[in-house]
Amino acid sequence: MNREKEIVKTSVVGICGNVLLVVAKAIIGLLAGAVSIILDAVNNLTDALSSVITIIGTKLANKKPNKKHPYGFGRIEYLTSSIIGVVIFSAGFLAVYEAIKSLIAGEVATYDIYSFIIISIAILAKIGLGIFFKYKGKSLNSDALSASGLDALLDSVLSCGTLIGAIVAYFAGISLEGYIGIAIGLFIIKSSIDVFRESISKIIGERSETELNKQLIQEISEFDGVLGVYDLIINNYGNDKNIASVHIEVNDAMTAKEIQAIERKIAGMCYEKYNTIMTVGIYAQNEDNGEAARIKKEIDEIVSEYKQVIQTHGFYCDFAQKIISIDIIIDFDTKDEDQVYAEIKSKIQQKNPGFNVNIVLDRDFAVS
Repeated sequence: MNREKEIVKTSVVGICGNVLLVVAKAIIGLLAGAVSIILDAVNNLTDALSSVITIIGTKLANKKPNKKHPYGFGRIEYLTSSIIGVVIFSAGFLAVYEAIKSLIAGEVATYDIYSFIIISIAILAKIGLGIFFKYKGKSLNSDALSASGLDALLDSVLSCGTLIGAIVAYFAGISLEGYIGIAIGLFIIKSSIDVFRESISKIIGERSETELNKQLIQEISEFDGVLGVYDLIINNYGNDKNIASVHIEVNDAMTAKEIQAIERKIAGMCYEKYNTIMTVGIYAQNEDNGEAARIKKEIDEIVSEYKQVIQTHGFYCDFAQKIISIDIIIDFDTKDEDQVYAEIKSKIQQKNPGFNVNIVLDRDFAVS
């Protein structure tokens, strides 16, 4: 709730600041007949709209889970960022369109010293808002605020272009605002695409490479009885709302009671310390058996021939059932993944006639 309130308060500051800038720039633009300043005012209006979108998105993202959406609504924040990306794109497109129109019409604005002062103040205000939003976005882990901060800083660049064009027009009588508007508009469009791409990437689901991932693997590996930690998958459903799963390797001599005790401790730690609901799976290990250790060594030698293999884990040799089990992770960039898998399985099978070789092809979901 504190995070939600902070995001709303920050967004309200942005709305108020942008509305004041809209009024000031609109008055100057109309008096001077300057399309670039009027366009700048419209751009500030889209910033105010972005802040309204952020407030709405934050409110919706904090709705309680229900039967249809048991994971909650946290991912709405990512959707909010993509909408802001569209708003930024619209502002950039409008800037290019209006700049081209002014060039074709051959419009020349008339400025005075007061116009320069107000535009300069507006630039400083937008820089301040941009830094403020970026800081709050980072501290509150809000992509929407960060996107709004980027938008504000880009607006200050746009306003700088407007100011330069106004100064040149005032002292040299040359109108450059159309050309400057096109250049800055294209830059804004490019930035909007970056914002949109990043938010869509998170909606699709990114590979986990966060500090959280490293911390979880480290802490889980430190529990007594845990011989290895593998297959960590973190599904993010909004700010610090994670549902995850992991496999731990334990000695095959452990009882179900002992394993459950470890699982409970791990799940409790993950929830209490990292607000992460963790499901724990088990790999049994019997490498202390001499024959199993020999087979494992052979497998390691075979796998070492393939640079495409990132990791092997989950080895277990069931002598009663004559089954050799192992998981392998092959790099995503490998084009002949099925061939690599088949070759490894075939070589292990040839080394161990009479055994059934069961290889699971895992995915590199997170940094190990």
